Amino acid sequence: MDKENQIIGYVVPIFRGSQEYASGLSDTEEARMKESAGYMARRNLFTSGLEMERTEQTSRKVSMRQSAEHISLSKRIYENEEYHKCMNEDSLMHAPEFVIKPRSHTVWEKQCVRLHCTVSGWPDPRVIWYKNNVTIDPMARPGKYKLQSSYNVHSLQIDRCDFDDTAQYRVSAMNSRGELSTFASVVVKRFKGEVDETLPMPRHGIVSEYGITFETHIVDGFGVSFGREGETMSLGAMVIISPNLARYQPEVQWYRDDVLLQPSKWCQMHWSGDKATLTLTHLNKEDEGLYTLRITTKTKYETYSAYVFVRDADAEVEGAPGAPLDVTCQDANKDYVIVTWKQPAVDGGNSILGYFVDRCEVGTTHWSQCNDTPIKFARFPVTGLVEGRSYTFRVRAVNKSGMSRPSRTSEVVAAMDPADRARMRGTSAPWTGQIIVTEEEPAEGVVPGRPKELEVAEATKNYVVLSWKPPGERGHEGIMYYVEKCVSGTDSWQRVNTEIPVKSPRYALFDLAEGKAYRFRVRCCNSAGVGEPSEATEATTVGDKLDIPSAPGRVVPTRNTATSVVVSWEASRNAKELVGYYIEASIVGSKTFEPCNNKPVKTTRFICHGLVTGESYVFRVKALNAAGLSECSQESEAIEVKAAIGGGIPHASPTPPYGISILECVRDSMVLAWKQPTFIGGADITGYFVDYREVINGVPGKWHEANVKAVSDRAYRVSDLKENRKYQFQVRAANMAGVGIPSLPSETFICEEWTIAVPGPPHDLQVTEVRANTLVLLFKPPVYQGRDPVNGFYIDIKEADAEEEAWRGVNEKAISTNYMKIKILKEGETYVFRVRAQNKAGVGKASEPTEPVLAETKPGTTEIVVDIDDDGVISMNFACSNLTPDSKFVWSKNYKEITDETRITVATSGEKSKAIFNMPAEDDIGIYSCAVTHTNGESSSYTLSAEELRKLLEISHDHKFPIIPLKTELAVELQEKGRVRFWLQAEKISANGKIQYVFNDNTLSQGEKYKMNFNKDTGVIEMIMESLLQEDEGTFTFQLQDGKATNQSSLVLIGEVFKQLQKESEFMCKEWHRKQGPHFVEYLSYEVTPECCVFLKCKVGNIKKETVALWYKDGREIFIFFLHKMVAVHFLDVCLKPWKDTSTLNLTEQVFNVSSTALKIQSTEEGIRLYSFVSYYNEALQVTWHHKDSAIAFTDRIKSGVVGEQLWLQITEPTEKDKGKYAIEFHDGKGGLKRTVELAGQAQWPNLVLLFSDRARVAGGLPDVVTIQELKALNLTCNISGDPVPEVVWLKNEREIVSDDHYIMKFESGKYASFTITTVNTTDSGKYSILVKNKYGTESADFTISVFSPDSKK
Repeated sequence: MDKENQIIGYVVPIFRGSQEYASGLSDTEEARMKESAGYMARRNLFTSGLEMERTEQTSRKVSMRQSAEHISLSKRIYENEEYHKCMNEDSLMHAPEFVIKPRSHTVWEKQCVRLHCTVSGWPDPRVIWYKNNVTIDPMARPGKYKLQSSYNVHSLQIDRCDFDDTAQYRVSAMNSRGELSTFASVVVKRFKGEVDETLPMPRHGIVSEYGITFETHIVDGFGVSFGREGETMSLGAMVIISPNLARYQPEVQWYRDDVLLQPSKWCQMHWSGDKATLTLTHLNKEDEGLYTLRITTKTKYETYSAYVFVRDADAEVEGAPGAPLDVTCQDANKDYVIVTWKQPAVDGGNSILGYFVDRCEVGTTHWSQCNDTPIKFARFPVTGLVEGRSYTFRVRAVNKSGMSRPSRTSEVVAAMDPADRARMRGTSAPWTGQIIVTEEEPAEGVVPGRPKELEVAEATKNYVVLSWKPPGERGHEGIMYYVEKCVSGTDSWQRVNTEIPVKSPRYALFDLAEGKAYRFRVRCCNSAGVGEPSEATEATTVGDKLDIPSAPGRVVPTRNTATSVVVSWEASRNAKELVGYYIEASIVGSKTFEPCNNKPVKTTRFICHGLVTGESYVFRVKALNAAGLSECSQESEAIEVKAAIGGGIPHASPTPPYGISILECVRDSMVLAWKQPTFIGGADITGYFVDYREVINGVPGKWHEANVKAVSDRAYRVSDLKENRKYQFQVRAANMAGVGIPSLPSETFICEEWTIAVPGPPHDLQVTEVRANTLVLLFKPPVYQGRDPVNGFYIDIKEADAEEEAWRGVNEKAISTNYMKIKILKEGETYVFRVRAQNKAGVGKASEPTEPVLAETKPGTTEIVVDIDDDGVISMNFACSNLTPDSKFVWSKNYKEITDETRITVATSGEKSKAIFNMPAEDDIGIYSCAVTHTNGESSSYTLSAEELRKLLEISHDHKFPIIPLKTELAVELQEKGRVRFWLQAEKISANGKIQYVFNDNTLSQGEKYKMNFNKDTGVIEMIMESLLQEDEGTFTFQLQDGKATNQSSLVLIGEVFKQLQKESEFMCKEWHRKQGPHFVEYLSYEVTPECCVFLKCKVGNIKKETVALWYKDGREIFIFFLHKMVAVHFLDVCLKPWKDTSTLNLTEQVFNVSSTALKIQSTEEGIRLYSFVSYYNEALQVTWHHKDSAIAFTDRIKSGVVGEQLWLQITEPTEKDKGKYAIEFHDGKGGLKRTVELAGQAQWPNLVLLFSDRARVAGGLPDVVTIQELKALNLTCNISGDPVPEVVWLKNEREIVSDDHYIMKFESGKYASFTITTVNTTDSGKYSILVKNKYGTESADFTISVFSPDSKK
């Protein structure tokens, strides 16, 4: 027969490095022995026929070698490309992508279906499966769903499909780069004729079989049971199923701690048709736990549970510890396996010194000890196994009294390559008696390469476990390994396994010096030789890396039944690899503790059974991990064992929640919300449990659990409901003491999808910071968003006893935050609040109202105080004197709890807590609040605005770098006789302050030239100089020091500034000397009287008896009665004798001639104004206006007038006819003057019309006269318009006013000008004006202020 066409009966792949891995073998030892024996037989058979097959393979050598070289080259190219990709991680990162999408399936009922997909992406995507947009939880229905992920291939397996599984399934892949989803449908069909097609087919829920609804009841159930190691125990219960069908078989399942049990030599199950029985053939502590019987029909399922306790068997040696438990094997390989176990609860009264691990080869009864010295770590690597053989293991504990009984033996494990184990678990082909070798013989002379990815997998003080991966270059021959070590810091390598190389890529090193650091490396070897060593590991210090957990926290016992107590405790903090807890109980006064459980529990709540009714017990708890058992917790308070109901002692669990409402409803789920219980019990609430029941024709059904795991929020989505069905709900609260009683059933709600456009109601309303007139309302946004996202909230308020119509809004404009401070309360009133959400479609339904809140400030209420210490550290401080032992300070920013201490550090001591700003910046702006738990609403808040932050930073800087504050900087003023005074005033300086006077970097001292003075009461510091000389030009500085606070102020007197000051000083000196005798107080001036007479005048002071006034004209003495005849240019002198002082006046003819400015055009609010100014004006002056050489006839639209020395012509609402030439003529009887202007042009006219709306103007708001009482405050406001924005100047008696503490002038938004006098006094009386000006014009408005005192008015 042709070799190429012969039938291959069985193919044995050899020298193939498979990377697949599967854990565990068949369920029985006999099957495992057969598998191992079969594998070894086939292997030996292949070896014996190797020579024969070599001749048959010679013809294929060349082609296969070429193929192998091609594959090897491709692999190297691929690895090189992958290496360069990894050099730049950013180029490798990408969003998830479905390489293979899941495919839709149509299957028959009771068949299995698997959906699978392949996903690429980096970082590796997280994959979640959904059924009708609800996350699939395999633990919710054990055995129903199986999720698997391996090498980016993800699968969902659905076992025993029924109509409930007909749905749309979605798989979602998500990583940091994005998220992607894809869909597949599963349709489950029945064989035709199995169901009456006329019956309605429900879309959701459990489907009735044959149209029959089964009722299941479990009666005569098993109770809490106690057994001892080595005994046999049976658990059973009667099951009544109606209607009773002769051949109907329900699904009977047994669970231990929510893990489905399978028949084995340790447990046997039996169903007699009306009774379910579970027999535990040989009790061990592994059998302890909560056992659950589950009877499932097509319409519903029924469960029944009870706890089974297994005590230790009597010790063979008195005082010996109990046996370890849960012995398992991990990471099995060719000659290596890791054995793990759990420590026993009973140590025999003495600490356990360690553990011994024993092994037994399958097929023998001989047990051999694996370790010579006891180890304390509950994990041990066993080496030296023989490849191809199977083993079981057990563990014994030892203390100083002796050895414990051995533990239950582990499952059988075979010492073989994981790839071989995976291949053996596959389906074998039928045996035909033929063996065909599919690969060529091993290559000769190939030395293996370096092992890869060497690492320290585990390190304790007893051993170190190394793991690595085989090299890629190893030929087709099997390889083994040598392990080398060296002390860190040296290069002296020492081979560990000198005699026999190891076969597994795992190795455990013993007898290392504790506390020393080592490095390790591995070499590969085969018949061709020993390869190069791998990369050495980092230095590893020998010692336990896993710490024993800390002791659990406070233990709280709570009454349960007449023979049991519920024990709760606080979890062990920062515990790593926690295995569970042991609970111990002791009768008060006995001082002897007995274990309540012999198998660790992972929860922080346990029901201790088997107690004596009427006795008082105390409890304590220990935590354990692989490193050992923790110290015992503190003993609990004593509790008497009696039933909790009717005991007369308040229960420690919470009271029922209330106010159940619906937040969202879709076709198969509803979101509930409820209010917190009024009494939380003896500890904080840890979560809530929700139950639901269906209401059919007004008759409520049986309650079902909606959530197995407690939810912390006061809102929960109840899934797997039926559309258009009616449901009721109840909620129970739980704390560390236990689960409270359920709430009253809610209203009946219909499960139908909401389609309204507006959002649903907000929920979880909370009131905090209650004061006499304010409070803060917190709430959560609605779950149902409506058609569009929520964009705001409205708050409603009403008195608690008012009607529904009394609801009124607090805010007119919607707020975007989930909180609001309400400031419209009246002290003593009681209010309720509610919240409504809005989106683009409108405002949605209101939330449930809050509980009534009394607006009052409770005695002892404190507020947050901001403090800055001497080092400039800014902190917010809150104190509470009403603390309870369980009270905690909770700081929040914008009403979200602060958990990240990057910016804020919270420190609490006793009754005070402070939040310290680490690095104050703009990111810290917000509302900070502090609430104290377990109090009567103690809370307060503080708003840190940008302005407040700026002030705090300034103060902080001043505290860090203190500066003596100055009221005034260094200034200079001239005094009598021309003296020069340099002075400044410090705002605050102590009597110990020191002053240093410096001029041009030279220190000045007291002397004839410099007179220095420091008034410590007022803080005024001054230095006086009699005069300024040329060498005094420069910089003067006052340097102040008061403790560590410093400051300085300088004044520069150089150039023109110095010369001007020196000149004024000299002038004042001369003036002082002049005024020592008769002198002119007011110099010679003139005044023109209405009769056109010129009146010359002057004022003289310090007149003495012998003083004489002499008048001179052009240097010649004149008599006064000739003065009125002079009309030409004159120089008049007045001389005072005997003390000579002179005043001169120059009179020119221009005083008496008419003069005027050019005629100008101005745009006003009313229209256009033409004006000119004259040097003086009286009634004798004749004025005439002309338009186009014709005299103007004045009307209501065209008017003229005089204001002061301004002559004006006003044209209201100008038109095209008003264009042209305008002129004004003056005539005083002696002569005339004419001024003209042209009002025309394409550019000028539109601008003039436009300018009168853009010019600066005062729109109004100021009164004509203001009469105000002395010591009051005055505030006036007016509107300003103009484009560009006008300049604003305020005047008093025609003099500009400067803004200071007395006069405060503001101009805001370019529209509003305000004038404020903080404290009015009589000197403020007078005429005031506001002057506004821009490039298009100027306008002013006047008003008068009259100030009176109360006494004067009377």
